[in-house]
Amino acid sequence: MKIELLTEAEVASLNTLIESSENIVVCCHKSPDGDALGSSLAWNAYLTSRGKHANVIVPDAFPDFLKWIPGADRIIRFDKNADKAGEMLEKAELIFCLDFNGADRVDEMREPLEQAKAKKVMIDHHLDPSMDTVLTISHPNMSSTSELVFRIVWQLGAFEEMTKEWATCVYCGMMTDTGGFTYNSTQPEIFFIISQLLTKNIDKDKIYRNVFNNFSPWAIRFRGYLMSQKLNVFADLHASYFAISKREMRDFHFIKGDAEGLVNEPLRIKGMKLSISLREDDRHDNLVWVSLRSVDDFPCNKMAADFFNGGGHLNASGGRLRCSLEEAEKVARRAIAHYEDLLK
Repeated sequence: MKIELLTEAEVASLNTLIESSENIVVCCHKSPDGDALGSSLAWNAYLTSRGKHANVIVPDAFPDFLKWIPGADRIIRFDKNADKAGEMLEKAELIFCLDFNGADRVDEMREPLEQAKAKKVMIDHHLDPSMDTVLTISHPNMSSTSELVFRIVWQLGAFEEMTKEWATCVYCGMMTDTGGFTYNSTQPEIFFIISQLLTKNIDKDKIYRNVFNNFSPWAIRFRGYLMSQKLNVFADLHASYFAISKREMRDFHFIKGDAEGLVNEPLRIKGMKLSISLREDDRHDNLVWVSLRSVDDFPCNKMAADFFNGGGHLNASGGRLRCSLEEAEKVARRAIAHYEDLLK
């Protein structure tokens, strides 16, 4: 089965960049998810296996349910250690940008990243890469950036040396970015990759439990409240949305990650094609985060670009609105109405 995806020129360029660099930084996007962390930590482990000094820097906090991932305790948060992280970026000879397609995705880390003199390499699976790099490895048809990392390491001939911890990071990233392999995961190569990861003695069932069965009692009550009291269903259009306010998050002792995956729940309704989640930012006024999920060929990414200043994948996208939550709900209703013909 063909796993390789780099050209001979890309392999040569990547090897040369790594060999000629001793001080390396790996970074990912704001609000890191399982794929961002999994791919970054896995790639960092590969670089370390080659004798390189590498560090993982993330823009801000990641969910509690991902803190168990091997290597997570060594991650440097830019929002908590801006001076240290900034110095690392400044002194780096090579920076790997994983799971994001543009510098705007790293938020407050953007300026030091763009000003860094290091050569930059992108490894990503999102559409329309826009960063200035010496090497861009962009494959939007891949399930995840973690899958890309596996394929690259496999092609570089280093899979046999990689550890159980490395394989755990890759599997977690692939699993989370496909909703437990329930979407964007029909390529047969994906299951070959899983079979190879299992040879490293990973416990895939425990990885699943660590991610998806790791909520607090408050989080479960919060999710039940949203589905019973806040879900707006447009049955004739096979669409839905729900909105989460700052007050509701305070009332249910919300912590980062408590709403993770919740946008997928309405898609369990028979015939549902589209689900939209709106969530007020808990620190800033008039900022609403938007997540969109769909099934089959409904273009979440186009709706996100048209109405929510965002983008992403066909069936999983996101965006943001600079407005009140009430106004954001009106935008969501307009978006659903605009796409009536595709939703019916």
